Order: sequence, then structure tokens, then C-alpha cells
Amino acid sequence: MMCDQCEQTSKGRGCMIAEHPGVCGKDEDVQSLQEILLYGLKGMASYAHHARRLGKTDESVSEFIEEALFSTVTNVNFDVDSLLELVLKCGSMNLRVMELLDSGHVEMFGHPRPAEVKHGTAEGPGILVTGHDMLDLLNVLKQVEGTNINVYTHGEMLPAHMYPILGDHPNLAGHFGGPWQKQKTEFAAFPGPVLATTNCLLLPRESYKDRLFHTRVTAVPEGVRIDGDDYGPVIESALRCAPCDDNWVSTSTIGFHREVLLDRAAEIVAACKEGKISHFFLIGGCDGAEPGRNYYSDFAQATPHDSFILTLGCGKYRINGFDYGTHLGLPRLMDMGQCNDAFGAIAVASALADAFECSVNDLPLTIVLSWFEQKAVAVLLTLLSLGVTNIRIGPAAPAFISPNIMKRLQDTYNLQLIGPDGAADCAASLA
Repeated sequence: MMCDQCEQTSKGRGCMIAEHPGVCGKDEDVQSLQEILLYGLKGMASYAHHARRLGKTDESVSEFIEEALFSTVTNVNFDVDSLLELVLKCGSMNLRVMELLDSGHVEMFGHPRPAEVKHGTAEGPGILVTGHDMLDLLNVLKQVEGTNINVYTHGEMLPAHMYPILGDHPNLAGHFGGPWQKQKTEFAAFPGPVLATTNCLLLPRESYKDRLFHTRVTAVPEGVRIDGDDYGPVIESALRCAPCDDNWVSTSTIGFHREVLLDRAAEIVAACKEGKISHFFLIGGCDGAEPGRNYYSDFAQATPHDSFILTLGCGKYRINGFDYGTHLGLPRLMDMGQCNDAFGAIAVASALADAFECSVNDLPLTIVLSWFEQKAVAVLLTLLSLGVTNIRIGPAAPAFISPNIMKRLQDTYNLQLIGPDGAADCAASLA
């Protein structure tokens, strides 16, 4: 335990004794639950921020954030059971926030549909948009209308192409690059300006920091801050920088939003009942640079040919570079969108469970999550709040979960850490 939030910290430096409580009496399990709650709130607030920008709010969400933050103030709550209730309530409130954001996206940008996306660049000036904020992307596109400037998505902006208002815009040319952790190489290789709308943003290299722009709370030293929605400086930079080359390298199909899958729910249910679909796998979450994430590639490649893989978040980049083929006229790998589109995955799973008159836990469904930051924590809490069991999470255990709290989650939800062998875990999930 490490706690330094009050004046009475041990020796004025913080209570850091591993096996003993802090000066106030708080032990590592209370500290662990408070940190889980704080990190879940951070993730939920990120989604709520996006939803608010689209005009979607819920007073009950704001009320809960206040209550939950209050519970972590010094000498308020030392009770493990009541803190665990708040942690799970954070998950249920995050489901509401993701629902708001989902409806905001659909209402603002149109009903999603599968779309083929070109990867690479076209000849001419270009702007690269990274992060998660679709409204920023729309504003950029509106402001380059009538010019020869091409706009490209990066990282978690890839799902923008499934929304008609964005994907059909004549200035949205394609997608460039992969997951966030490769941006130092990819941003250096992209000749035009880069607009970072949210996390994940890395400290820039010298070679491109003068053409790195950022919005609102997203910021790096020496980058250029856009205050408001006027992207004139980004456009001027695009016209000033060297143009992109004509270099298309591949295509991919994205856009299997919940609406797309639910439209075919009857067909999917019938195929399941006829034994034509053996299993569903949800493999997604965050990507990262640490070793061990090849596990997700190995797991996905080991899935049977009569199964489907749903993915979302930047974790898709660990599994979308392989050919999984098709099944029943659908691609076996179906990209549902951003990390917040976990709401869609939950909606699809709930619809299947209703059709089979069973719980989500009784479906032929395996959930394998990769986590990196706080939004993934919020999504995990949402799944636990719904009572979903047997989730595999990795590549490493969250350091802020104490051994006792981890054991409690494992005993209650059979929350599992991924093993060393993705293919072996895939076989175990089918058994």
C-alpha cells in the first residue's frame, strides 16, 4: 500500500508499509478498492466527456461521480463490502455512459454500416487525426471541404469510417498507421500535421513536434494547442508541409456495430441452433508495447473456423493482421468499433441470451480482454457489474488490485489472468 493523501502520512512521506495499515487504519484492501474506484471513474469520465460533447448527459451519472469521489476522501470509508458495492456501481453507471455515447455517435454521424477502408496515403497534402473524438474529426472535415487536403484516421479513429456522415465525406481518404504505441515512428513518417484529440498520446520526437496539434485536455510540451474548434492552424500546416505520396498498402473491413449484428440476430440465432456456429469470442481492449501481447494474436489464430471473433478497441491491432476467412457469408473477424463500443458487444450478447432464454454466462462465448489504462478498467467493471464470469484479462495483473481483492474477484466471477499460451487457453475455453 502507498497512500499520501492526508497530513498524517507516516513520517510525512506516505504510508507505505506493506503488511500494516496506514496511520488512519486503512489497509491495502481498502486502498486497493479506492484505487479501482478512482481508475474506473477516470475511464467513465472520459466516455462521459465524449458523450457530453455530443449533447448526451445523465444527471444520475454526475450524482454518482460525486458520491464515489466523496467515498475516497480521508476517513470516510474503511469497509470493504460497501466499497466493493461502489466499484460495481461504477461499472453499471459506465454502462449507462457508454449507452449515451453510442446513441450520440449514431444520431450525430448516422447509422453504422460495414465499410472497406484503404490503408496508406494518397498523393497530396494530408492531416492525420488520432485519438477517439469523432466530433473533432467531423469539424476538421467540414473545415477542409472544397480543398485538396486529405484527412486520415489513426489508431482508435479507424471506426469513424463506419459512420456515413464521416465515412462518405470526400475529404476522408483512408487510415494511416496502427496502434498508439507505434506513433513515434508513424507520426515521423507521416509528412503532414497530426491532430491528437484524446489519449493515447506519447511525448513527440523532435522530427514532428512542431506539427503535432492537440485539443482541450490532451497536451504535450511544445505541441500546438487548439483552443476551441478552429482548425485553421492545422490546415495551414497541411498546406505548408510536404505532401503525402500515393502509397496505398492494404484494405480492411470494419463497421460491425451492434446495429449491424442485431439486424441479423435471427439469422445468427438460427445458425447457432442448427450447429453451424460453434463459438463466439470477444477479443479486444487496449494494445500496448509490453511483451506478452502476442498472446492475443495466438489466441485469435487458434479459434475454430466455424466460430466468430468480435473485437473492439485498439487491441484489434493485435489480431486484425491475419486472414481468418469467412463463415456464413460474414467475415469471421468483425470489428465492432472503439473501446466504448463494448456497449454494443454487451447488447449483442444480451440479445443472444434472450433468444436462447439463458444468461450471458451460458452462451458459447469467451471474453478475452487486454488492458492498458483506465477506460479498460471501467469496461471491466461494467462486465463484472452485469455478473459476467470467466473473463480472461492480461497481459499483466493490475498492480492496484491487492491479492485479497483479486482472490475475491476470482472466487465470485472466476476472473482469470491469461496464461503463457494463447492457443492453449483457446482450447481450454472450448473444452
